[in-house]
Amino acid sequence: MGGFFGAVSRRDVVLDVFFGVDYHSHLGTRRAGMVMHHKEKGFQRQIHNIENAPFRSKFENDLAEFRGCSGIGCISDTDPQPLLVRSHLGLYAITTVGIINNAEALIEKYFSHQGHQFMAMSSGAVNSTELVAGLINQKDSLVEGILHAQELIDGSATILILTDKGIIAARDKLGRLPVLIGKNEDGHCVSFESFAYHKLGYSDEHELGPREIVKVTAEGWETLSPAAGKMRICAFLWTYYGYPNSNYEGLNVELMRYRNGEILARDEQQRGSAPDVDYVAGVPDSGVPHAIGYANYSHKPFARPFVKYTPTWPRSFMPANQQVRNQVAKMKQIPVPELIQGKKLLFVDDSIVRGTQLQETVDFLYGSGAKEVHMRSACPPIMFACKYLNFSRSNSDSELLARRIVHELEGKEGDKHLEEYSDPGTERGQCLLHSICEKLGFSSLGYQSLEGLMEAIGLDRDKICTYCWTGRE
Repeated sequence: MGGFFGAVSRRDVVLDVFFGVDYHSHLGTRRAGMVMHHKEKGFQRQIHNIENAPFRSKFENDLAEFRGCSGIGCISDTDPQPLLVRSHLGLYAITTVGIINNAEALIEKYFSHQGHQFMAMSSGAVNSTELVAGLINQKDSLVEGILHAQELIDGSATILILTDKGIIAARDKLGRLPVLIGKNEDGHCVSFESFAYHKLGYSDEHELGPREIVKVTAEGWETLSPAAGKMRICAFLWTYYGYPNSNYEGLNVELMRYRNGEILARDEQQRGSAPDVDYVAGVPDSGVPHAIGYANYSHKPFARPFVKYTPTWPRSFMPANQQVRNQVAKMKQIPVPELIQGKKLLFVDDSIVRGTQLQETVDFLYGSGAKEVHMRSACPPIMFACKYLNFSRSNSDSELLARRIVHELEGKEGDKHLEEYSDPGTERGQCLLHSICEKLGFSSLGYQSLEGLMEAIGLDRDKICTYCWTGRE
């Protein structure tokens, strides 16, 4: 997906931006960048590939060259950024998070005539942030341009711009991602994750509303374009992507996950479908708090039957070679035999997307002597690939495990009955659960209901995006 951090102050903020961006590393694994502005040195920028090494190690050597009282940086799962742009709107740096589904159509309509060009990547595709900048530059001001770009984009665009006068931040038009402002005695910052600026000594100042655009300076912040009334914030921020310490719309991620696990256990007990197990465990790492909630409610012991060895490979998808990635994923899983052999285990995972790594985990557990492996998903069956954020590496619905099983059972006809397949109380819902259990080797399988998930988050349902489960906004 991606994330960003920016700061503007009466003092040098290179280290604030460096550590602030680093605290967004859980949101992306491909590219990262920093841009600083100094009154005399001007803009200084650096971009690195972070697929094989973390952000901090790639940028530490650049710190001696950076100077500035304002700056922005990003973690990106898509294109290299931030970009430096020079146009009739001046010289500015820009970074974006989101997805543009109609990029080719926008290029054809607005930039195909003589005199326009983009730097193409090796695939021939245009850098999404460069395209956003091109749309912004069609208007007479940055604010008009941002609103223009967001209106034209099919998908979403959350934008951070650094000028010589400060920072302009724009939350996407339906608020699918958070943007927060922090404050300290010297200045202000802009961030996705609140804990990032809390650790740097900033306090909460303002959370942007959907479509809101603000200007941030050392002295303060002002709204340049007001928030819209309609919001569809991504539910996956709480179930998976958000860091435990983060708060979105005033709701903490870790506490939501505890509640979610409790609700999952409560509803299973009410249905009489809770299995008798020796231990409840979480699939590391984001499944763990959901499992803690489940264990607390069910009064079953919480345990860690296996742990991940992360000192050398913190992320299993870092290596470029798929065969190496698969091997690393296996090598990271270290069993605790005393908690596995002959035991009946119930695992809670944050979600089940494609099922590939989960299959390997189950095989590993049975290979380590488990008697039973029950699986629970902390969210409903994922039926639709996200078209609003680059949150999943699944580019099509057919790559999703639940959707793939539906097609195996009924072919394309099954697409007409996805709501039934998502409901374990229906015959089709039971067929889905049974088929996945057979394919992946689970002793039993259960999904959190959409109603249970919404209860755990605690916001009005019409403020939350549930597209990946329902196909509706």
